[in-house]
Amino acid sequence: MKSTLSNDLRSGALVYHRQPRPGKLEIQATKPLGNQRDLALAYSPGVAAACEAIVDDPAEAAELTSRQNLVAVITNGTAVLGLGDIGPLASKPVMEGKAVLFKKFAGIDCFDIEVEQKNIEKFVEVVAALEPTFGGINLEDIKGPECFEIEEQLKARMNIPVFHDDQHGTAIIVGAAILNGLDLAGKKIADVKIVVSGAGAAAIACINLLVELGAQRKNIWVSDIDGVVYKGRNTLMDRWKEVYAQETDARTLNDVIGDADVFLGVSAAGVLKPEMAKRMAPKPLILALANPSPEITPEDALAVRPDAMICTGRSDYPNQVNNVLCFPYIFRGALDVQATTINEAMKLAAVRAIAALAREATSDIAARAYGGEASTFGATSLIPNPFDPRLIMRIAPAVAEAAMATGVARKPLVDIGAYREQLSRFVFRSGFLMKPLFQQAKSDPKRVIYAEGEDERVLRAAQVALEEGLAIPILIGRPSVIESRIQRFGLSIKPGVDFEIVNPEDDPRYRDYVQTYLDIAGRRGITPEAARALVRTNNTVIAALAVARGEADAMISGLEGRFMSRLRHVKDIIGLAPGVCDLAAMTLIITNKGAFFLSDTHVKHDPTAEEIADMTVLAASHVQRFGLEPKIALLSHSDFGAADTPTALKMRKALKLIRDRAPHLECDGEMEADTALVPLIRERVLPSSTLKDMANVLIFPNLDAANIAYQFAKVLADALPVGPILIGTAKPAHLLTGSVTARGVVNMTAVAVVEAQESAAAAAG
Repeated sequence: MKSTLSNDLRSGALVYHRQPRPGKLEIQATKPLGNQRDLALAYSPGVAAACEAIVDDPAEAAELTSRQNLVAVITNGTAVLGLGDIGPLASKPVMEGKAVLFKKFAGIDCFDIEVEQKNIEKFVEVVAALEPTFGGINLEDIKGPECFEIEEQLKARMNIPVFHDDQHGTAIIVGAAILNGLDLAGKKIADVKIVVSGAGAAAIACINLLVELGAQRKNIWVSDIDGVVYKGRNTLMDRWKEVYAQETDARTLNDVIGDADVFLGVSAAGVLKPEMAKRMAPKPLILALANPSPEITPEDALAVRPDAMICTGRSDYPNQVNNVLCFPYIFRGALDVQATTINEAMKLAAVRAIAALAREATSDIAARAYGGEASTFGATSLIPNPFDPRLIMRIAPAVAEAAMATGVARKPLVDIGAYREQLSRFVFRSGFLMKPLFQQAKSDPKRVIYAEGEDERVLRAAQVALEEGLAIPILIGRPSVIESRIQRFGLSIKPGVDFEIVNPEDDPRYRDYVQTYLDIAGRRGITPEAARALVRTNNTVIAALAVARGEADAMISGLEGRFMSRLRHVKDIIGLAPGVCDLAAMTLIITNKGAFFLSDTHVKHDPTAEEIADMTVLAASHVQRFGLEPKIALLSHSDFGAADTPTALKMRKALKLIRDRAPHLECDGEMEADTALVPLIRERVLPSSTLKDMANVLIFPNLDAANIAYQFAKVLADALPVGPILIGTAKPAHLLTGSVTARGVVNMTAVAVVEAQESAAAAAG
């Protein structure tokens, strides 16, 4: 089966997988190997000590090797996504992708293993023999009904968790959605009629779990490609499907849909016709999970049943049933207590944790990060957003506690509260820090003007911004050049349809822009002749004027040219926010140790204590947009008065000013970088420090220190940089650098849109 990808998405995906190196995974050492002693400890002869310890006590493998945080994603490629039986080799990109999700969402290491074997017994032998290597097994994309038999045999033979995500992951999310949907409808699961379209692995697992939650078999009606599953049917039957065969003369989905309270579709597009949905019971719950096209679209369903609650598998509709909501966190909880299996109690605990999270009020910080207001539990919010950072902190502990309660945990947790705190620290080390801003940007896209509209990175970023619904792009550039490059790069965006072009060589607003520039900067050395030349030739000037005139809500520039000259134009035209003394730049770097905001990395060469205080307070407000509480360290070469050099005295004075102006901020200094980042060191140096935990906002005494630290972290820590984020402007304006990637432009687009949203809200309120 061939996928229906668009040409640009297909070409983009191939480039993504090819460059800068093939695939999506790599293996990294977690211990130093820098000298002879390290080598002796890691390998011969020192490694013998670890081997002998495991011989004496096999449980030591969890403490001396990576096994307890290592999961195998295993397939034979017989049921891959929407592609079908494409074989194990072609399935490898999918398995690598699943491994990436494990790592990014839950910090779990994975090997993907593709097995050339369709025989059930031989496949089971291969997987079972891998038990010494792994802490858990995630079976993936194996067709039914073979997958039932494979999982059943492996669970019986192996003493580690075995989990077929296609079955149970879907079932767990469906279970949570149905619990919440029925609660809103005022119905009890034991009483409702459930009609299921599809009888594959996911469908049967969903039904089994619903029975565990209280649904009655007599109220469950299953239909597949051969019609209703009824007693006596001989075609396409197996022992798992036979459990739900009904004594009935009904033969089609249409025959059984009447008065159904729940429709569960795990089948094919268009199966549930609008006239069928119309005959369902009051306040029906429709889960149309076929991808990419559901059994019925929400628009068609709501047209005939406005009282319906609807879930799909798609991200462009509310209530997305996405397995990433649960599988990383179920394994996280199971691995952390060294569970021997993932049993029904653990799956039910995950269902209830997900359902409960959807009902929780969002914290102030999370509300700002996820759209500016708290999501309200209701028909369009039956299950959490897949990127809700609280998922790991709810599901993993619930699963761990269920494992302990049912006696399958080999290493029970001593302090569940401490475990939750440990998980909360992981949330912002995951590389998904930008997701809250993307969510908020999508809630109210703003007009973003890009000065370098002909640049490939901007064109690719504009396509992503449009596809994701992040922003309304405006590109500055020559139309013929933009169109030819769109064609060259295989992009699908259309000038004049998807985005506006400002042509610096021929725009009807040219004279108006010149006059606006003179009105703003005429007394700052800008003559009429200079204004005419700059508005014709300087794209940063054009972008800044568009924002100043209200024709764009935010601007992005700086991919080409000198930072400081562009900064001067932004400062002259857009100006400073009220009460701000000068501009500053903050750069976010996302590392495997966490997310850190560095300031000032690009603007002030030697800021005064007053300017440092200003930039710190402004930086804190930006950090909160990411859903983080700022923990601020004022850095120097000395700790808390140990030296009286000019920089130490400056940072000391800045701290006093900050505490006078913003006493609510968690801030301390002056301190060395390791004192800021290692709480144990800080505890030894100054136990009474007002800064707790690891600092995430690092304020440097001068530009040299900040920029050098940023460049070192970016290269040596393989960090993802976001920014620079220009702070202190009257309206959102950001100047990037020549090293920025298309992904970096997209990230800064989200930052700019969220900033523009807040500016608009402040102006309105």
